[in-house]
Amino acid sequence: MAKRGEAIGRRALNRALLGRQLLLERTRMPASKAVEHLVGMQAQVPRDPYVGLWSRLDGFRAEELARMIASRKAVRLGLMRATLHLVSARDCIALRPVMQPAITRTLHQSSPFGKAVSGVDMKKLLAVGRKLVEERPLSNAELGPLLKERFPEYDAASLAQVVCYTLPLVQVPPRGVWGSSGRPMRTTAEHWLGRPLAQETAPDKAIRRYLAAFGPASPSDVRTWSGLRGVAEVMERLRPRLRTFRDESGRELFDVPGAPMPDPDTPAPPRFLPEYDNALLSHADRSRIADVNYADVRFLRGSFLVDGFLRGTWNAERAGTDGMSLLVVPFVRVPKRHRAALEEEAERLVEFLADGRPGAVRFGSP
Repeated sequence: MAKRGEAIGRRALNRALLGRQLLLERTRMPASKAVEHLVGMQAQVPRDPYVGLWSRLDGFRAEELARMIASRKAVRLGLMRATLHLVSARDCIALRPVMQPAITRTLHQSSPFGKAVSGVDMKKLLAVGRKLVEERPLSNAELGPLLKERFPEYDAASLAQVVCYTLPLVQVPPRGVWGSSGRPMRTTAEHWLGRPLAQETAPDKAIRRYLAAFGPASPSDVRTWSGLRGVAEVMERLRPRLRTFRDESGRELFDVPGAPMPDPDTPAPPRFLPEYDNALLSHADRSRIADVNYADVRFLRGSFLVDGFLRGTWNAERAGTDGMSLLVVPFVRVPKRHRAALEEEAERLVEFLADGRPGAVRFGSP
């Protein structure tokens, strides 16, 4: 174990991240526990949490997560960085109040919608919006015109977006259920889950959970993951209960005591990650998992790791009506010692995605 304040190298940070992200070896763990351990999973693309869990859990079956969503034990809603995440019902209740300030700031500073409804009676708008989506789940295309009937001087789409950013709206099934499809229909988390949101808005517990799943990390890393401001002050408050390191550039990194720190030489098998996986996106400094040339991974499709680091992308497409084709494109030539394992993992992935239909893997050139 490293001592308090001890230097920590890039490869050690990589193996710590992979170990905590369940990517060093597949783990026997219920999907519900894994989703909470990871503090939610990116879910802009409905199948992504399924791929993310498949890469992490031994024996994972898509039906397990599908049942969680259908039975209201897991939900999809805007959370960290105001992006759509899949979380347990319990984490929905706990995390949305913590993340709401960042979501509200995104609405007013990073989107056109807040300005488009400047001057609206916000309390009245939210009350009307809540009533509408709790009467029955609505899509934005349905919600906007209904709101415009009450607020005719404002743009319908902007009214709907303001409600979606400000109220804790969850996307209801069949959206997000494996093997199903449907428009994004929303209602409030309180209505869907039958209980109110938590009153606690301090981010202390969420930050400690982040460190357990993504650390060691700097305040900038936490801010990148969450979108929250004031993180440095919170981490100073937490300092007596944390341990610290220094990375190769001298930055101070914080961690929770007792979190796994695998040996830097621990083998890391190839792993396929879905679009926007938080393992790639949740640090200001992504060098622990991506070389500088590939550090801006926001716009990748699916990606894959070789020896623990980002080495290429993948994309799955339907092959006619009865099959699935997986295209794997390395950024650089994959060393021979890793090639067979990467090919085997790709075959397993297309088998999972094909869900009983024929599947084929193609490798593109670097």
